[in-house]
Amino acid sequence: MSWEWLVIRGSGIAAFILLSGSTIWGLLVSSKALGKLAKIKALTWFHESLGISALLATGLHMFALSIHDFLPFTWGEILIPGKSSWRTLPVALGVVSFYTLVIIIISFYVKKHIGHKAWRTIHFASLGVFLGSLLHGIMSGSDTRQPLVAGLYFGSAVVVAALIAVRMTSESPRDRVAGVSPDASR
Repeated sequence: MSWEWLVIRGSGIAAFILLSGSTIWGLLVSSKALGKLAKIKALTWFHESLGISALLATGLHMFALSIHDFLPFTWGEILIPGKSSWRTLPVALGVVSFYTLVIIIISFYVKKHIGHKAWRTIHFASLGVFLGSLLHGIMSGSDTRQPLVAGLYFGSAVVVAALIAVRMTSESPRDRVAGVSPDASR
């Protein structure tokens, strides 16, 4: 097994762990499930840091794919959804998730310029990033059948689904329609 293959697998799994952590942490913050355990600013900073780390690990994953010989991916196949002939749909899900994650991370830094409602709309796409990355890992990952990795996928999906349910019950129907968050005062 080549070092490139180990980097591809390791960085892909690390990216998913970091993305799952960011998604879970974001849902914990926005649903106020942690109560007053920590300050919102620190919680938000940690959430943002996990997202950036997931993006960096994904970048390493993509770079390692570009230099590996067994599955020779071109940069076009890595960067253009649907261009890969190898597991086209799962790879496209990964590519689209990557671009969406980039937009979400940029939104952290332009929130004051675009407003809370636009920022929240963009941030809602993070659930799609999580789902797309989960499906990408399950359908194209070489370690999906490993019990630890399968447990990671299943466990993170269950936690995210449960926190979405908590989040949905933490705001009123009127607030959901108006795009107002219980944490909008931040």
